[in-house]
Amino acid sequence: MSYLTLALAKGRTAEASINLLANAGIHFSHLNEDSRKLVFYDDDSMIRLIFVKAVDVPTYVENGAADVGIVGKDNIIEEQPDIYELLDLEFGQCHFAVAGFSGTNLHKDGTLTVASKYPTAAEKHFNRQGIPIETIKLNGSVELAPVIGLADVIVDIVETGGTLRENGLTILEEMEAISTRLIVNKASFTTKSERVHTFINTLKKGWNDVS
Repeated sequence: MSYLTLALAKGRTAEASINLLANAGIHFSHLNEDSRKLVFYDDDSMIRLIFVKAVDVPTYVENGAADVGIVGKDNIIEEQPDIYELLDLEFGQCHFAVAGFSGTNLHKDGTLTVASKYPTAAEKHFNRQGIPIETIKLNGSVELAPVIGLADVIVDIVETGGTLRENGLTILEEMEAISTRLIVNKASFTTKSERVHTFINTLKKGWNDVS
């Protein structure tokens, strides 16, 4: 059996995605959120679901290990994979932002030091403005960087801004809206065209019914 392989990351995105799939009639009865299993099959044995890290979803899809993936736009921007981005599923909405202490001059003389989990996104944003930066890649607690003097500002995903406020930081610039997207491997889009389009149309139906 040749399955259509779907890459997902565990967490809130996966939960919303599974609900969307269920609403579209695609069910994974054996899926247990407490399980350590990484591969599941839908009840109709048409979809193989694999769980990977969110940052790796674009890589799996780009390299054909997954035909399709559901992932946040932030990871697409950061990884810049050679894939097709076909649907904005409109959940997991937030935005990229530059944050730091109020009054921080982003156009100061010299190089701005930026800490971020997303150095590629940060560089693209500041390059567009002609601002020279040095990026520091951090994998967590990014808000700490300006507080202890490691960086002038941070680039991060912001939902409510609560964590920023609790650490004395504020949004200095909003960058780009983020939401969850459906991405497709380019080869699969051709070789499994009918199945990919059927999956997309089924997903659209579930999404429209929710909307």
